[in-house]
Amino acid sequence: MNAQGRGHAGDVDPADQWVFDPNTGSYTLRLNPGAGDSRSPSAGSRPDAARRRRAPESSAAEGTEPRLPSQRRRGRSEPPPPAGGHGRRKRRPGTSKKQKVLRWSAGTLGLIVIAGGTVGYFLYDHFNGNISKVDVGKSNAATTDGPVNILVLGTDARTGKGNKGYGDAASVGHADTTFLFHVSKDRTNATALSIPRDMITDVPDCPTKQKDGSTKTIPGQQNVRFNTSLGQSGRDPGCTWRTVEKMTGVKINHFMMADFNAVKELSSAVGGVQVCTAKPIKDPKSHLNLTAGKHTVKGEQALAFVRTRHSVGFGSDLDRIKLQQQFLSSMIRKMKSGDTLSNPSKLFGLANAMTKALTVDTGIGTVGKLTDLAKDLQQVNVKNITFATVPVVDNPQDAATVVLDEAKAGPLFKMVQADKSLTKTGKGSKGKEPTKAKKVPASQVRVDVRNGGGPVGAAQETVDWLQNTQGVGLSTNAGNAPSQLTKTRLEFSPDQAGQAATLAGMMGLPKSALKESPSVGKAMELTLAKDFTKAGEPVAAPEKAPDGVQNVKANDKKVCAK
Repeated sequence: MNAQGRGHAGDVDPADQWVFDPNTGSYTLRLNPGAGDSRSPSAGSRPDAARRRRAPESSAAEGTEPRLPSQRRRGRSEPPPPAGGHGRRKRRPGTSKKQKVLRWSAGTLGLIVIAGGTVGYFLYDHFNGNISKVDVGKSNAATTDGPVNILVLGTDARTGKGNKGYGDAASVGHADTTFLFHVSKDRTNATALSIPRDMITDVPDCPTKQKDGSTKTIPGQQNVRFNTSLGQSGRDPGCTWRTVEKMTGVKINHFMMADFNAVKELSSAVGGVQVCTAKPIKDPKSHLNLTAGKHTVKGEQALAFVRTRHSVGFGSDLDRIKLQQQFLSSMIRKMKSGDTLSNPSKLFGLANAMTKALTVDTGIGTVGKLTDLAKDLQQVNVKNITFATVPVVDNPQDAATVVLDEAKAGPLFKMVQADKSLTKTGKGSKGKEPTKAKKVPASQVRVDVRNGGGPVGAAQETVDWLQNTQGVGLSTNAGNAPSQLTKTRLEFSPDQAGQAATLAGMMGLPKSALKESPSVGKAMELTLAKDFTKAGEPVAAPEKAPDGVQNVKANDKKVCAK
């Protein structure tokens, strides 16, 4: 960091490097006054400009350099008042140090963004050069008025400073750790879904940008490990992005990818992260050696903690996921603590470490865009952040892998699709009917069923289910709908409200699926959309996660690895 001619960078409080902007009438933080693309209007001045004697305030109006706010050296007294003055110079009304700290707290980036926001306006052009970005063929804006879904990737690539010596040196950089981080539309809660790396899934065709600017499509694969969606066959983060979208039905806004070094640097930047072990851990592979109890880990030891698995639980990747969730929850609490928020040097180190370790999509490929995203997401309270693991079961074909537990994963994915919180279970519309109309007997329900985006054969499957198990004999397969829909819809006339109430209850339709229309004929019209999975499975998202879904709250300080 440039200390503006006042000794070494470490001798200057970052809070003092504020430059007056005559265009806005306020001060901006100048971290690199020599950078040509700095946001500060003074960024283009000579590096020794701060050494020159300050001109009177009136000179600014005459075209000379604007006056800089007073800069103090640590351990030094304030400069004497100007000759002929009346005592100490009056403080210019403006931003107090406390306000500056609050201003810095407005945003963050990378996993810091996910932690809830800590550094905000600290992130200027000084950090832009640190950020790596990948064009994955998605051009999403940095922020949105709706829910936000961020794919967080931890890669096992061994390239790059500080990443050698871990595991397979020949690794191409697989999706070693993956979270789908969902932030609710109202920004009151968030859910982080851990996706097991050894889960068997399908990887779709993936267009990837090449160094020469051309686009190459990497062929998809069926029944392969999830972690091969990145790195394998030249796949980029966009391939993992498309894989997760296909698996969960959730539209992703952005991705953020970090390597091993991120864990080491971030844990050190915050002064260590507290973790807990219920029993001693001695893992010769990760080199983790901890006694039972609470420990503060950072650097190499922090990386060993999130990578160990052979000495906890059953020694599986699922047990390692629990360690990672505990570590990230604790780091979030540490980042949002007063000890971090009020410490400018920690904030600077945190931002610097993350930008160096971060790779993102082009939609958030600058400090400005990352800051906009951070400010948008910072409202989420730690107590309303839930880490959960995508439900899986052992793969009967291969003991080293797992497969999706469809019965539990389906409802869980629907909750995320419908912006339902895993934190505030028991609240909301649980138990409420989609309509207040009085239900009629199933034998009186008349409905035409069309497929408008559901699985192949969904209309006939639904008709068979209605007739054979629900007693709706007046149901008919009306073929394919004229257009594809995202949400299932039931249209009915005013005098069919009772029938609609009965059918909605049978199929678990949400209130939003019901549409009253005077143009509907003798039979109601049910159009199965992309949110329809299969007959007999509720279309509406449940109000709480299925029993048995592993989860932990980010504010739970009692979590201890077993």
